[in-house]
Amino acid sequence: MSPLRSLFIALSRNARLRTLSEHSALARRLSRRFVAGHSLDDALAVARSLNQQGISVTLDSLGENTATEAQATRAAAAYTAALTAIAAQRLDANVSLKLSQMGMDVSPALAERIVASLAERIVASLAEQATSLNGFLRVDMEGSPYTTATLDLVRRIHARPQSANIGVVLQSYLRRTPDDLRTLLAEGIRIRLCKGAYLEPPSIAFAAKSDVDAAYLALAQTLLTSGVFHGLATHDDRLIERIIAFAAANNIPPSAYEFQMLYGIRRDLQLSLVSRGFRVRVYVPFGRHWYPYFMRRLAERPANLLFLLRNLLR
Repeated sequence: MSPLRSLFIALSRNARLRTLSEHSALARRLSRRFVAGHSLDDALAVARSLNQQGISVTLDSLGENTATEAQATRAAAAYTAALTAIAAQRLDANVSLKLSQMGMDVSPALAERIVASLAERIVASLAEQATSLNGFLRVDMEGSPYTTATLDLVRRIHARPQSANIGVVLQSYLRRTPDDLRTLLAEGIRIRLCKGAYLEPPSIAFAAKSDVDAAYLALAQTLLTSGVFHGLATHDDRLIERIIAFAAANNIPPSAYEFQMLYGIRRDLQLSLVSRGFRVRVYVPFGRHWYPYFMRRLAERPANLLFLLRNLLR
């Protein structure tokens, strides 16, 4: 992992810098490149604009590591409102959330089954709402301490017919991912495949970009031939072209999968893929707690930092 990426990931965890940044008018203005705005209305306006360009959306109400049940309940309310608005406005959109935002970390001294019950109760309720509205809910993946709990929770909720419209994220840099992928596919669970944005030790995650890319391509090929609709999340155009070539060689139509990208990153590539007939979904985050997300975007791609510096100088 590059020193620059390690630095930004470390900064994403700095509570003091987070507080200063989220109250800074300049920092908020810079963050608008990657964050739709503070309110759901801001995010819905962006979603409508993207839909008009032929791009699907997933909305993410930013926030993670809630400390109380009340905070988790408030976070869930933002998703209830988002699912309702998506259905009412007939947007081509779904939602994504994090379990730590839904209360997975609340009262860590309690027994695991009690800790998990808060997050599971909240997420199951949201999945039921999404299913009843013919929508979809995706559970994002966080750092490795959450991996097993996240996958187990999604599998339990997905097994209930009333909340089956739920999927999850897998990260190609984790060495365990091929086994996790096989388990999820056996149960018909929809997967978003990404490379991974957290700092993990070499014992559990590939460190070299070439290894992460190779793992991603192999996993993507398995997803494409699974018969289940999946999202392939990457901004790597070379990797995307290899995926397209594999799909074409195996008679897999573009309607059987979609590429997923982040709001504000590689807009040119998003529109190019749409013009070629491929499905594209853009991850649109919104909310006041944007700092950790923003710093991870800078860690992922140095070009993002250069873009922001050029705009700052202007």
